[in-house]
Amino acid sequence: LERFFRGKVGAGGELADLVQQSLAACVQARDRVPEGLAFRAYLLGIARNVLLHALRRRGRRPEPEALDEPQLVGPSELSPSRVVAARAERELLMRALRRLPFDLQWVIELHYWEGMLQDDIAAVLAVPPGTIKSRLSRAKQRLREQIAALAEDPQLRASTVGDFERWARELAAERE
Repeated sequence: LERFFRGKVGAGGELADLVQQSLAACVQARDRVPEGLAFRAYLLGIARNVLLHALRRRGRRPEPEALDEPQLVGPSELSPSRVVAARAERELLMRALRRLPFDLQWVIELHYWEGMLQDDIAAVLAVPPGTIKSRLSRAKQRLREQIAALAEDPQLRASTVGDFERWARELAAERE
C-alpha cells in the first residue's frame, strides 16, 4: 500500500493516513470480497478509491515528493559512467511516469511493478478486463512521448525509451 501511494502523495503523514484508511475500509468490507478475486487486487482497489476520495477532498492533484535515490549496484558490476547513465535514465523514466494521468500511471505500475494480470488490474481500476490491454499500450506510448519531451540528450532519450522493459523490471525489483 505504501508503494501504491508514495508516488502520488509522497512519504509524509498523508501516506500513513491513506494506508490506515485503506486497511480500515478493507476490514469493514471483509465479507464482500468478490469470489475468485485475488485479495491484493481487492486491497489495491480499495486503496485507489481512498486515494481518489482524498484527492477530491483536497481539490487538486498532489505534488509528488522528490524522487527516491536509485539503488546502485556495486562498482565491480558497472563502470562509473554507466552508473551515472543509469541514474539519469531512471530519473527520466520516473519524471515521465509522474506526468501521466493517474489511470495510465496505475496500469503501468500494477502491471510492471506489482506483476498483476489483466483481470486483477481491471478489478483494481474498476474497468472491464478488455480495457487493460489497450490502456497499457496507450500508457506506454504516452510514457515514450513524455520521455522524448523531457530528455534534452538524444542518447539519454534513446537509451531510456529503447530499454523500457528492462527499466520497468529493475524499478519493480528495487521497490521490493
